[in-house]
Amino acid sequence: MSTWWVRSSAVLALLLPGAAAAHAAPRGTSFLDHPALLASAAEPGGTLAEPDWYEANIPFVDLPDADLEATYYYRWRTFKEALKYTGAADGWIVTEFLGPVGYSAPFGGINAAAGHHLYEGRWLRDRRYLDDYLDYWLTGSGSTAKPATEELNKNTTDWAHQYSFWAVDAAVARAEVTGDWQFLVDRLPALRRQYEGWKTSNYDSARGLYWQTPVWDAMEYTAGSYQTADPYHGGDGFRPTLNAYQYGDALALAAILRRAGDPTTARRYEREAAALRTNLGKLWHGTFYQHVQRDTFAPISDRELMGYVPWYFHMPPASSAPAWAQLTDPQGFAAAYGPATTERRSPWFMHEATDGCCRWDGPSWPYATSQTLTALANQLLGYPAQSAVDRADYLALLRGYALTQRKDGRPYVAEAHHPDENRWLYDSHGHSEDYNHSTYTDLILSGLLGIRPQANASVRIAPLAPASWDHFAVENVPYHGRELTVVWDRDGTAYGKGAGFRVWIDGALALSRPTVGDVTLPVDTVARAQDPMVDDAVNVTGAGYPRATASYTWPGDTPADAIDGQDWHLDVPTTRWTNYGTPNASDWLQIDLGAARAISDVRIAFYDDGGGVRAPASYALQYLDGTTWRDVPGQRRDPTTPAGRAVNRITVDPPLTTDRLRVTAPGVFGITALQLWRPVTASGG
Repeated sequence: MSTWWVRSSAVLALLLPGAAAAHAAPRGTSFLDHPALLASAAEPGGTLAEPDWYEANIPFVDLPDADLEATYYYRWRTFKEALKYTGAADGWIVTEFLGPVGYSAPFGGINAAAGHHLYEGRWLRDRRYLDDYLDYWLTGSGSTAKPATEELNKNTTDWAHQYSFWAVDAAVARAEVTGDWQFLVDRLPALRRQYEGWKTSNYDSARGLYWQTPVWDAMEYTAGSYQTADPYHGGDGFRPTLNAYQYGDALALAAILRRAGDPTTARRYEREAAALRTNLGKLWHGTFYQHVQRDTFAPISDRELMGYVPWYFHMPPASSAPAWAQLTDPQGFAAAYGPATTERRSPWFMHEATDGCCRWDGPSWPYATSQTLTALANQLLGYPAQSAVDRADYLALLRGYALTQRKDGRPYVAEAHHPDENRWLYDSHGHSEDYNHSTYTDLILSGLLGIRPQANASVRIAPLAPASWDHFAVENVPYHGRELTVVWDRDGTAYGKGAGFRVWIDGALALSRPTVGDVTLPVDTVARAQDPMVDDAVNVTGAGYPRATASYTWPGDTPADAIDGQDWHLDVPTTRWTNYGTPNASDWLQIDLGAARAISDVRIAFYDDGGGVRAPASYALQYLDGTTWRDVPGQRRDPTTPAGRAVNRITVDPPLTTDRLRVTAPGVFGITALQLWRPVTASGG
């Protein structure tokens, strides 16, 4: 786990998971009403749980489009839900499903959308989440061996290559936001191993291209696979996806190698990228990049949305721009809840799509929609002007994407949506809720609001927001260790900071001009210490110690769910302990650590559903002294009164060494997370 930087030691604790209190970034601005903006992300039937985490971590946006804005804050909620602490060895990972599935890597990781997770999470202020997550895939449990079976990808032998993955590119995209290139230089051998691994399994040296089976592109049933004897595991082909991912990874490796002072090896990867770019032309048929069958090297006749993936990496030449005409073509990918994943003119469009998951021959798929929007922003901001698409198309697609993420009138994302009807196609109960398989907040920040991260000491700001908007703002974007705020206020009445377009860096005005523009500003990097932390209470697998028990447990809950490394306040799937229905006047939840530990920083997230389970009126934190339970001495509580749907933090000074701890409270109450945090340098390992 990294020990690099955070804003200041005064807020170190606030950037840890489950912070009990937080305030605006100390070097940033405070123009926006953050609590009011967060209200749109509330869970159904309640308020937003643990709002201090958002205050400590995310950039705040204010948009004149309420739907775009509401989806932005909702998607930060789904990302927080997907954060899972696994223990001292691997730390944090980002999950795809709220509950683990049988084909996942250890602890529930799935690399299919890990590139999306890194692009989305790069805007978080606390960098430990993605520091750990990258290490999980590069050198941790996510890089370990897996069976080479039909069900887990018979072509690859480790979890980080189970699905196509643009790991190095995403790592560099994140470094362009954080400014921390040393983190990647230190991991160069592992990053190179990740890139080179695809050559062993999926490279055709005679063609100079990579091939992939659609299912291991995370696309189980496609137009290409349906044209084989095995629609699920068939369809091997040279595809725009993995070839573009490897192109992006090769250039990313070259950038890191140059930082490491190895231009010779960097040039090798730049040559490989150039060759892939040339050979990508072999997938260009008519006016589109298409799946080419591996055995015959013949293209299928169907255009698929994945043909836009090369633009995600700035790979195609400018002459390929006519492909974008298909995005708005009624017989192409255009759809009321689109874009569709296969063009309408294909005979395979929506073939068996309503029969059950997972058909990518027409349904609207957030995974692919977010790739396409990133690619479209790159086309608009990184290529010469063309006539196929414009900024209005970006806004229309982004708005449609936001509105697709709805269910019963509230923000919601599942696995796939019908392209023409207002309903989710693949949305199974206890499985698909808040599906973390795409980006959205990154599209708002890097696309709509135009914060274009740079590899050098600068930031480009080139908003794609429509000229008709009178105002917009993004406040306290963590960028290169600084706090970046961008405001557009046509007449100065929206924010009271003057008329025009303004940029602040660490609270100091850095730019003022009368109109929105494409500007580049210097931003040097500030490095600050950031200490890794360990939660001694966590037990993800449920085996061994720590072990949670309780005096009474509602049959629908388990004590183990309070220490499973996950912390959310949803009903499906649940990850909490409650004593609902208890016959007792008071109850306890106990942790047996299995060995004595120094206890200094306890976090309790009390569940509160506004009905039968509420935050307790009081609680006791106790330890076992021989055979007697005693109150933990030296407690300092924040807040002093128990708060529901929030983290209650108890610091213990001096630290107490014990192997058993419990929370006791009267009445009916619940706990979604009970954590015992300490720096890794503290006694106990």
